Amino acid sequence: MYVLIACEFSGVVRDAFAARGHEAFSCDLLPSEKPGNHIRGDVRTIMRYSYKWDLMIAHPPCTRLANSGVRWLHERNLWKELKEAAEFYKALRDLPIPKKAIENPIMHRYAKELILMGKRQIVQPWWFGEPALKATGLELIGLPELKPTNKLTPPQPGTAEHKEWSKVHRASPGPDRWKERSRTFEGIAAAMAEQWG
Repeated sequence: MYVLIACEFSGVVRDAFAARGHEAFSCDLLPSEKPGNHIRGDVRTIMRYSYKWDLMIAHPPCTRLANSGVRWLHERNLWKELKEAAEFYKALRDLPIPKKAIENPIMHRYAKELILMGKRQIVQPWWFGEPALKATGLELIGLPELKPTNKLTPPQPGTAEHKEWSKVHRASPGPDRWKERSRTFEGIAAAMAEQWG
């Protein structure tokens, strides 16, 4: 299969598909952190390449779409940025690729109204053997829901172990916080490659 991983700089999902023999490419404005097939640039221009993509897994920026940042829309008047983020999400969804998964966390109601999502699944890293809590939403087009592969038991809230599992949410503010929070867990990437590849 020809697989496009849109808005990925880490190479995690791309490499999971490549390891299973697929012709997988990541695409992002940033360079890839790992060697491999990577198209640097705006993913909306990928159709100029001669590949006939079979599958796309997209990770559009979620800063203005996620429920966790909804308060800033009012406080900082970020409505224009919300609209631009929603348009980008829809542009990815409209690309003529038969199978697509568009990843974003839990969205706030304003984003949902603009995007009008279809079939959506929420997964957790701990379903796939990763000791972490991070609700990950996937809008699925032409793809089945991901099935858990190695479910762990989450720790009780308030415990030190629960705090460790919540490190994505508890990350300290800083210039690279968004980058660290946006990474796909390897267990989820492996499940995508096994079940959708």
